[in-house]
Amino acid sequence: MKSQTSEVRKVVTVSPARPTIEGAGVRLKRAFGAADPKLDPFLMLDDFSSRDPVDYEAGFPDHPHRGMETVTYIISGQVDHKDSLGNSGSIQSGDVQWMTAGSGIIHGEMPRDTWERLCGIQLWVNLPKENKMMTPRYRDIRAEDIPTTEPSEGVKVKVIAGRSDEAVGPVKDLMVEVEYLDVSMNAGARFRHAIPHGLNAFAYMIQGEANFGGNKARRQELVVFGDGDEISARSGEKGARFILAAGRPIGESVAWRGPIVMNSEAELRDAFNEIREGTFVRSKPLR
Repeated sequence: MKSQTSEVRKVVTVSPARPTIEGAGVRLKRAFGAADPKLDPFLMLDDFSSRDPVDYEAGFPDHPHRGMETVTYIISGQVDHKDSLGNSGSIQSGDVQWMTAGSGIIHGEMPRDTWERLCGIQLWVNLPKENKMMTPRYRDIRAEDIPTTEPSEGVKVKVIAGRSDEAVGPVKDLMVEVEYLDVSMNAGARFRHAIPHGLNAFAYMIQGEANFGGNKARRQELVVFGDGDEISARSGEKGARFILAAGRPIGESVAWRGPIVMNSEAELRDAFNEIREGTFVRSKPLR
């Protein structure tokens, strides 16, 4: 039972995702992509959804990462991947790839043209200074391993990380406290979800329209919440689907250039020198 004194989080901003080009020429929409205290520990959210293979077939060939995590959620379609740890395979509809770059990893992600419309979301999560040079790790979470709960009438929640009702997400042992939910709402449904005070939170609209405390948001719009105890949403006449994410702020300096996120310019220089010298990857492939 929710407390009668819970403070519903107010909406700080509602903003559209902006067109940009990444990888070898992928046309996508970027909801945010800068170090922002209101979004800490989250760094970037890209939506590479499209019905036209021309928009994404160039893909994201091999590239390095250090000091952060990438969370790739394939809502529909397929993305093939491989990395310097020796992992390879396909992320398909409903699957999640949670990759911790740590001290350094090189990977490639190539969206494929299938009978399904491609709908994919990639979120970047910062790592604290003490974990930036940890051993890289890779987790494939299959759709069937992600629990679904129905917290209220007409609402379904896929729990990737964190908790909703009694459902607990399969992604655990995180370096930063993060909650990651996929919320689907029928027309006119209501949804309330508790988020601990002090965590930053946002929603990213995938489909339909939702009203968050008097603020409407539509497809490919980002909703940033202020502090409080819970969020409240009501879906529009065509329903709604959105990603809801919350995370504990790290509160450290951010030095960020391209795929490398560290705490200082000196650490960035070291990383790019290692890339040029071929010494960037410190972990051997898994046997």
